[in-house]
Amino acid sequence: MAETLPFQAEVRQLLDLVVHSLYSDREIFLRELISNASDALDRARLAGLTRTDLLAAEGEPHIELEINRDLGTLIVRDNGIGLNREQAVEHLGTIARSGTKAFAQALREKGNNAEGLIGQFGVGFYASFMVSTKVEVHSLSGEPGAEPVLWTSDGAGEFVVEPGSRSTRGTAVTVHFRSDCTEFLDSWKVKDIVKRHSRFVAYPVLLEGEKLNEDQALWARNPSEVTDDEYKGFYKQAFHEWQDPAGWVHFRAEAPLEYQAVLYFPQERPFDLDYPDAKRGVALYQRRVLIQEQSDQFLPRYLRFVRGLIDAPEVSLNVSREILQNTPVLRSIKNQVVKRVLRRLKEIGREDVAGYTKFWENFGTTLKEGVAEDKDNVDAITPLLRFRTTAGDDWRDLAQIKADMKDGQKELWYLTGLDLGRLRASPQLEAFKKKGWEVILLSDPVDEWVVMNLTEYDGVKLQSASRGELDKDDDPIAEEARKQTEPFAGWVKELLGDAVAGVRPSRRLTDSPSVLVDEGQMSSNMERILRATRQGGGPKASRVLEINPEHVLVKRLVSLHHDGNTADAEPLARLLLDYAQLAEGHVEDVAGLTTRLSALMLKAAGG
Repeated sequence: MAETLPFQAEVRQLLDLVVHSLYSDREIFLRELISNASDALDRARLAGLTRTDLLAAEGEPHIELEINRDLGTLIVRDNGIGLNREQAVEHLGTIARSGTKAFAQALREKGNNAEGLIGQFGVGFYASFMVSTKVEVHSLSGEPGAEPVLWTSDGAGEFVVEPGSRSTRGTAVTVHFRSDCTEFLDSWKVKDIVKRHSRFVAYPVLLEGEKLNEDQALWARNPSEVTDDEYKGFYKQAFHEWQDPAGWVHFRAEAPLEYQAVLYFPQERPFDLDYPDAKRGVALYQRRVLIQEQSDQFLPRYLRFVRGLIDAPEVSLNVSREILQNTPVLRSIKNQVVKRVLRRLKEIGREDVAGYTKFWENFGTTLKEGVAEDKDNVDAITPLLRFRTTAGDDWRDLAQIKADMKDGQKELWYLTGLDLGRLRASPQLEAFKKKGWEVILLSDPVDEWVVMNLTEYDGVKLQSASRGELDKDDDPIAEEARKQTEPFAGWVKELLGDAVAGVRPSRRLTDSPSVLVDEGQMSSNMERILRATRQGGGPKASRVLEINPEHVLVKRLVSLHHDGNTADAEPLARLLLDYAQLAEGHVEDVAGLTTRLSALMLKAAGG
């Protein structure tokens, strides 16, 4: 006898939301129906372990899809546990109360883990109404003596329950498509949806006798049983890559949280890696069902180059199962995944120097962002860093640089600037070259934030070669020359005014007449970066002009100043600042520089 019943009050209130707003892509309905079918098969399998009185299934566990273009329908069949009349009324007429949810609760009460049963969200079935004028559910429960049932609704507020005609255990959901949803009657479209969202469902998914999914998800296998060729093949197929990956990491966690992951490091840098609007993230699966193609909540932004997937059945989703909820479980998985990725990169750097060098040249700038962004993992990121230095053209890590420190060297020295060529030629390095001390050369804009947050390594301080005054040396003659130059330095400061914070004799110069060094918290390189990003304005670095007491030009100027001949000394003294700025590739008073050079050339020609 047919019976028409209203949906539960919550369903009537929320059904319009579910149908029109809950899902971002209406093709998700098929993923949900296949997931429900997979859950029904799971329930039947688990029940069969302890019971012998269940109605036997017809054939091996499977999910079958059937398209009927004439009728405009798609049927999703399974030979799982099935529904009786009471279950159909309760589970299909009540939102957020599916059979799987109750089943999962029962298992949890017995101490079993059932978090992966997809249907526990209770509203996946209702996604069918996004594309249909009517949905029919034909089902026969596996319980002894159960009668078949037919559940029918157009999603408008009521449903009809009546005796059905199904003679074998399981369920068949028939979706009658709306006129604007006929693309789901094309077999290629259905195959595409299944292969994207349900490709790794544990049971065969069949369409016209063709199996659409794979036998086993690669990530669900033991890593020791997966070959390198299988990892490479999966990477190319799943992520549409033509090159082999630079490396990968595959791990499974079972306690206290259950999840599996296969993550890859690409060989080449994507052109849009730094685009603010580019979508990044790993694929999220739950029990081999694709939930999100790109989830950015499992890896921090500085690891945005990582490709791969995570199968995390315990992660909580919102009601549509498309948005992750920021729970302690999610945060815990993220923390563990980040540590695994960083650990694997360290292993690759140790095992394959050439391969890691190529990886660093593509992704090092991105990885360095983690020093500033991820305080919890700085110690794990630091060994991954590679640097150019004054020791040669090879990339070096901090462990190598520290091991090669010379006697008397107490700090690890670095220099930041616009580009590597200018850094190598910088006057600021002259004293270090004389001592034979290695200096790290940093030319990426992000390096300024790196050295702000990485202030020491293994108990040794990192110190800027362009900041402050160097310590006194043991050369009394040089110290006497600096002392004799101090009056001239004071006069130059008066001459230059606010253009510099101070002028002093230098201990860092051996060949050049002058150099600018940083005194305040902000470096001149940071000032240039900030001014460029702010399109003018912004804070200004405090600079001190250091002059070389041993340079012939400075000696001549000191003599002119001592003799009171400031008229001849002034233009040359101003050129000391011009020279220091030119060495850095940036002159503020270009007009003044050209005037002074012109006058100097005329004087030289006439003399």
